[in-house]
Amino acid sequence: MNRRNFVQLAGLGMGAMIAPLPAFSKSVHPSEMLRKMDVARNKSLADIGLNAATSKGASYADIRIGRYLNQYLFTREDKVQNIVNTESYGLGIRVIADGTWGFASTNDVTPEGIKKAAEQAVLIAKANAKIQKEPVNLVPVKSYGEQSWKAPIKQNAFEVPIKDKADLLIEANTKAMEAGASFINSNLFLVNEQKYFASTEGSYIDQDVHRIWPTFTVTAIGEDGFKTRNALSAPLGMGYEYLQPKAEDKVIGPEGIVLYKHSYDIVEDAVAAAKQAKAMLGAKSVDPGKYSLVLEPNHLGLTIHESVGHPLELDRVLGYEANYAGTSFATLDKWESKSFEYGSKEVNIFADKTQPFSLGAVGFDDEGVKTKKWDLIKEGVLVNYQAIRDQAHIIGEEESHGCCYADSWNSVQFQRMPNVSLAPGKEPYSVAEMIKNVDRGIYIAGRGSYSIDQQRYNFQFGGQLFYEIKNGEITGMLNDVAYQSNTQEFWNSCSKVCDESDYRLFGSFFDGKGQPSQVSAVSHGSATARFDDVNVINTARKI
Repeated sequence: MNRRNFVQLAGLGMGAMIAPLPAFSKSVHPSEMLRKMDVARNKSLADIGLNAATSKGASYADIRIGRYLNQYLFTREDKVQNIVNTESYGLGIRVIADGTWGFASTNDVTPEGIKKAAEQAVLIAKANAKIQKEPVNLVPVKSYGEQSWKAPIKQNAFEVPIKDKADLLIEANTKAMEAGASFINSNLFLVNEQKYFASTEGSYIDQDVHRIWPTFTVTAIGEDGFKTRNALSAPLGMGYEYLQPKAEDKVIGPEGIVLYKHSYDIVEDAVAAAKQAKAMLGAKSVDPGKYSLVLEPNHLGLTIHESVGHPLELDRVLGYEANYAGTSFATLDKWESKSFEYGSKEVNIFADKTQPFSLGAVGFDDEGVKTKKWDLIKEGVLVNYQAIRDQAHIIGEEESHGCCYADSWNSVQFQRMPNVSLAPGKEPYSVAEMIKNVDRGIYIAGRGSYSIDQQRYNFQFGGQLFYEIKNGEITGMLNDVAYQSNTQEFWNSCSKVCDESDYRLFGSFFDGKGQPSQVSAVSHGSATARFDDVNVINTARKI
């Protein structure tokens, strides 16, 4: 990292910690972020790379030319702390030679640079072949010819003047301070991935991906300490229209909590956060014990991510991630039994790379496979995993699931979590009705801290807001709540899921995996769900 990049990123606190930038990023003027790659030029360059690879002995090759754009705004109270505009541009080429993978990348996007990278990838593959025990086995993929896909955004957030975006964040900060916040920092993350894929199987695919995430942290200080409340927003695959709130996108939860679907009012949420953080200062501490939990989607999405999304990644199941991110309790023998009860009959969990507004939505994955939807858990029973072209044959699949991804042109693509979601209930059932049917419980909104073991089995989750339920009614706010369980026990305790009208998306920009580590963006949908007899602990009490 050079001095300019260091100065640019230093001093941003938490914002910088959660905002990794692609390899070889450079600062650019905001106007440069509106430029698009030339598709005809990309096709010509791709053919040069593919021909160079096959002429050196590759039996298969694919090439990804990528332009990765990021704009991050960081504010605190009445000040803009930093604005980051970066571009990363280059290409990666992946080959099979002598039955083995090889990969190389370059930011020299010229005919000469591409030829050199292709030759290097083949040399790496041939060197790897000397220790490869079994040749790579790719399931077939259709040749799609020339294709294009663009995120269905209504307003490109990069076209909105930076001043307007900064003013919106400062307005949210100001209103939160007026409502009683002691401190607030707010951030806006914008991502545009311009990606061109081509392979020796005849596909030439141009894609334009957009993502947005507005967020904040409010802090309220009292005589005995402080409380924080983070934004109840969700990062989504949308344009700036997400920050233009619509009344029909608001969901009013218990105690008047405002939750959001496909548009978000950051000012309204910041004001509510300030009031709720102040209320937390005087809320009682939870009594540990067994409770029924009513979990709203923004909270439940993280639990889905950690206890379903990760353990059903086939490479994790096979042990490929054991050195870094762990393994999985959901081993192949459980799937082969066709009767492993991952959850109750209320639990229907699916993967879907086509889901509108989701972070993982694309037309094709990073090895040219058309994306789709498929079941992972059906009526509680484990029925499938997440697999890409060189894994699918292991579980008897005839085609990839289309969930291969690389976070940069400089990274090799590998199996990444698609959008993994809990299907809503089929019968009309509201959150209010769910709470009425709870004798002793806790309603939890928003995601908090968590911990889960390397097999994605034993876990603990917190949240943002906690409300006690007694005899079917909310009786007040709680503090110091976390629940503990294991994955199978937890999902088997699911007794009811609300209907489609309550279905919303949670998401993460920065799902980490692999060595060298990569991040990916993924969403998780659900309606509010109830889980019975779950162990709740008091996080403030010493054991």
